[in-house]
Amino acid sequence: MKKMLLALVTCLSFSMTAFSAVNLNTASQSELESLKNIGPAKAQAIIDYRKKSGGFKTVEDLNNVPGIGNKTIANLKSEITVSGATKVATPTAKDLKPTAVDAKKAIKVATPVLVPTKTK
Repeated sequence: MKKMLLALVTCLSFSMTAFSAVNLNTASQSELESLKNIGPAKAQAIIDYRKKSGGFKTVEDLNNVPGIGNKTIANLKSEITVSGATKVATPTAKDLKPTAVDAKKAIKVATPVLVPTKTK
């Protein structure tokens, strides 16, 4: 049961990343780190650039951040914005549906094992 729950939480976290719209002008470090290929150093560089320049006017302004180039911007374009609040869509039941492999593992873990006990 614990493994099934862990699998669901993992699926949920990956699903949430796929549905997120992260605002470069308001996102926290952890929200920026939820983006593909953005680790702590790049997230901090985005925040530093944002403070120094007064914010991002376009998504392409991200190209001015050290360590981020056109390829990274192209990969992130569907997940980032420069206006509005950072939003994470609520995943549907379909997004949370465990795979057949997860279900088999959960059944194996949840199946009780009878162990004989000694009687006096």
